[in-house]
Amino acid sequence: MNTFAVRRHFVVILALGALAITAPSSANTEFSTCLMSLQAQARSAGINESILRDVVPGLQQQERVISLDRKQPEFLQTFSEYLDLRVTPERVERGRALLEQHRPFLLDLQEQYGVPPQYLVSFWGLETNYGSYLGRMPTLDSLATLACDQRRSDFFSGEFIAALQLMQRESLEPADMQGSWAGAVGHTQFMPSSYLHYAVDGDGDGQIDLWRSEHDALASGANYLKSLGWQSGLRWGREVQLPDNFPFQLAGQRDQRHPLQVWADYGVKQSNGGKLPIASADAALLVPAGHRGPAFLVYDNFEIIMRWNRSELYAIAVGHLADRIAGAGALRDGSSAQEPLRKTDIELAQKTLNALGYDVGPVDGVLGSATRSALRDFQLANNMVADGYPNPSTLEAIATHDRR
Repeated sequence: MNTFAVRRHFVVILALGALAITAPSSANTEFSTCLMSLQAQARSAGINESILRDVVPGLQQQERVISLDRKQPEFLQTFSEYLDLRVTPERVERGRALLEQHRPFLLDLQEQYGVPPQYLVSFWGLETNYGSYLGRMPTLDSLATLACDQRRSDFFSGEFIAALQLMQRESLEPADMQGSWAGAVGHTQFMPSSYLHYAVDGDGDGQIDLWRSEHDALASGANYLKSLGWQSGLRWGREVQLPDNFPFQLAGQRDQRHPLQVWADYGVKQSNGGKLPIASADAALLVPAGHRGPAFLVYDNFEIIMRWNRSELYAIAVGHLADRIAGAGALRDGSSAQEPLRKTDIELAQKTLNALGYDVGPVDGVLGSATRSALRDFQLANNMVADGYPNPSTLEAIATHDRR
């Protein structure tokens, strides 16, 4: 190799090395710049200089957090899949044992906050499997990573500041603060802002520790639910039977609530075939698996559960697990098999429905309330069972319109 070739070869190696160094260096620089901005926000929020000096500059960007935040499933979980994974015989049995173990304390909480014991145990079971898995991601690193990502920067910047305030108030070390990749912590998986505002000292030791104190976690869950508006003496909802000729366009709309007597007039009965109770409560009707699956009348406390987690399936799981822990049996129609829902099929249906004038909003592959409402209107216009569920016949009918 001549001198010129050697020199050129050496220059290429240096250039490739520079490229290898520049990419992560640039990313690190951006994260460091963002940390300085977060540091300034924290200073304005009254965080101690020792924390700003010793903790914030050493935080590390977590690439796995970004990956999990961006993760898009190929298939959407069906109702039966979702419930079967969360309300298991083992979780019911363990919940009943813990209810007995903590019964005196839980009854005291019910007296103070109005939330029955089985609901608190149910939240505990669904959030962390009764404390068996609290998460292992470093909370401050995770929140800083998400705060420095543009997708939801404002929200997570606020949660990051709240986490620092929490660290300062409870005299925590960064290593003490571990949880989910999104920053939720403790037995009840509170976000730092909820921890700050709603967590209480349940065991009376002068500190609020949702990681190590089960009583703090349970009392905090009760206080949070009461603060959200939990109605004492009212259940979450109930499984019901529907008559063969039921007009399913009345189902699936939580803002369409009617007195129980109205539902009784439509032929709705309790799951055991008995009459609905005589009460003044209003209820909405949900059919999360479509007309071939179980049906539920849900009351005001169902909406409170949804303020904890904005998923109808989660809220049904909380209510059903609470019922099972309190001694109830399995769902009457809980074994209905459903076809897997492919995300691309939902996206195609959303795109076609929008083109046909049925407003589903953004095409995102998510089976949300707007999409289900549009599906219901399409089914009604095409003489189909208007349950708002994307069963194969409905998806094929929509696809047929797309091919015209």
